[in-house]
Amino acid sequence: MSAKTSVNPSQAYRLLHPMHTVLVSCIGNANKPNITTLAWAMPTSINPPLLAVSIAPGRHSHTLIEESGEFTVNIPTLDILQAVYTCGSLSGRSFDKFKKCALTPLPGRRVKAPAIRECTAHLECEVDGQMQTGDHTIFVGKILEAYADPGAFTDAGYDLKRTRHLYHLGGNNFAVLDPKIYKA
Repeated sequence: MSAKTSVNPSQAYRLLHPMHTVLVSCIGNANKPNITTLAWAMPTSINPPLLAVSIAPGRHSHTLIEESGEFTVNIPTLDILQAVYTCGSLSGRSFDKFKKCALTPLPGRRVKAPAIRECTAHLECEVDGQMQTGDHTIFVGKILEAYADPGAFTDAGYDLKRTRHLYHLGGNNFAVLDPKIYKA
């Protein structure tokens, strides 16, 4: 067996990539919605339904989520790749990302944070807790409402031929899953 290559601990998180990419939409006290692109999102509990997103405190979305206590996780596809990259590259303090990226805000069903029409699925959350972890804050959201495009999601999961969700590799590099399903 050959020797393994060392990875600097500050870059070790990259060994977990590719990561499922999401767009988190939020709205603060000024009622101006914002979107941020994240690859650091995960479920944390089935009962109650909880998920976590990790956001740096300097991000505009961090401020808005702290103000409102809610956010919506939107699942984007390859069709809006450029918008996904732009939403993670520009600050919402300076730009209306919905307009800049030609994305359509939809009223939330249970929260003020809008959903994004061009995404295939949406999870509306209220903040259940938050924890500072080094240079990021983990926001734990209680899922109040979840919905998807008709035919995109069934009890068996996503239709991978139809959805083509994005996975972040690092920088401006993304991938989609091979739609072939392998059984163990």
